[in-house]
Amino acid sequence: MTGRRIVVVGSGMATTRLVEGLVARGVTERDQVTVLGDEPHAPYNRILLSAVLEGTHRPEALTLRSPGWYAAHGVDLRLGARVLDVDRERREVMLVDGERFGYDVLVLATGSIPSLPPIRGLVRMDGTLHPAVHAFRSLEDCLRLDAAAAGGGRAVVVGGGLLGLQVARALAVRGLEVELVEGGEHLLRSQVGPQAGRIIARDLARLGTAVYTGARAVRLTDEGLRLDNGYVLSADLVVLTAGGRPATALARRAGLGARRGILVDDRLTTSDDRIHALGDCVEHDGRVTGFVPPAWEQAQVLADHLAGDDVRYPGARTVARLRATDLEVAVLGEPETEPGEVVEVSNPVVGSHRKLVVREGVVVAATLVGDLSRIGLITQHYDRQTVLGPTEPGELLMADRPARPTALPDDAEACVCAGVTAGAVRACTSLEQVRRTTRATTGCGGCAASVRQLLATRPALSTT
Repeated sequence: MTGRRIVVVGSGMATTRLVEGLVARGVTERDQVTVLGDEPHAPYNRILLSAVLEGTHRPEALTLRSPGWYAAHGVDLRLGARVLDVDRERREVMLVDGERFGYDVLVLATGSIPSLPPIRGLVRMDGTLHPAVHAFRSLEDCLRLDAAAAGGGRAVVVGGGLLGLQVARALAVRGLEVELVEGGEHLLRSQVGPQAGRIIARDLARLGTAVYTGARAVRLTDEGLRLDNGYVLSADLVVLTAGGRPATALARRAGLGARRGILVDDRLTTSDDRIHALGDCVEHDGRVTGFVPPAWEQAQVLADHLAGDDVRYPGARTVARLRATDLEVAVLGEPETEPGEVVEVSNPVVGSHRKLVVREGVVVAATLVGDLSRIGLITQHYDRQTVLGPTEPGELLMADRPARPTALPDDAEACVCAGVTAGAVRACTSLEQVRRTTRATTGCGGCAASVRQLLATRPALSTT
């Protein structure tokens, strides 16, 4: 095959979206595309790992694209291929087994890596993790924890972020006694304020999970996990979900610019104009994200750029949705730091908290806890930067019951993760076709109910 040699390091969700874009633009027909993934599994949806742990999804259901799909589109997918170094002078990527791949264009999609919290006893003298300790980042981690959880018992989850809440709920649904430890003063401290965090903690307690905030785990012993307040939590399993950072080691060894993440410009180009980066490993305009929607936006921009278009990445539009049974949380933007006027309604008795940050009549950030009946409408205003009237922000938040369903226009976004419009969903005839052709519902899964409603109400085809 003639044309450029495009090598992608990493086979996660961002890479999958990038390759789909390259296929759609015909790039794979004229260029040689190679994907190097260090995991043995076909690219899969990491967001739904907690669903596998909970038992609602089979591991194979998480596959985004099969190896056969890659082969059918002329893409060389190498699994279990761990990259050791990048030789920028020779324009080569070297694997740990010594195999080399030459490139004209290199894309780094190395994601993020977990960082061990400073808890004594996590690592044994031989350098391995204590057998009770589990990370939760990969499918292998998930399968190992799934097997361990089959025996029941008591579990302590360390970390009160989105991942920690998902794992805690999944284990509780499995029937384990679960306790959650968060070193900050409230849960989801990177996304929501103290009041919302307290409501989430109350919801977890109502569901049977004890929450310890403002407490840090300091030592794992035969007695259990000791906290800095003196408490010792008995634990058959300890799950680490706190801490993760962009995987920049490969880029740094290659001499590429990096701070918290690999530095990229508006074209997702690094300090070497032949090397691009995207996803959790990058830092753009001083920000790292760690969420799927920005990674998929970056992937589409880079696919268009590699196809020859003059496009630029405008920056992350963060939308976070908690995927956990009986817990409803959605966060748009950065409601705790975004400047603007705050409109807030909280009802801790029923476990709901709603907050909008409005600037010049436009919703620039939002937090919704416990009641997501208007998430679709609020997201639509957020995406479109609708200028609201003086009373409209308050009216958006005063719904204590589901709002009356409204027909979404075709250009309204129905799936935030995949950037799919309501019109694209209506053009499909089944949920399977939606998933196959648009990727809607394959991210966090939060749009599944809306997608089903759009399919149920799509206009019938005329037979005349």
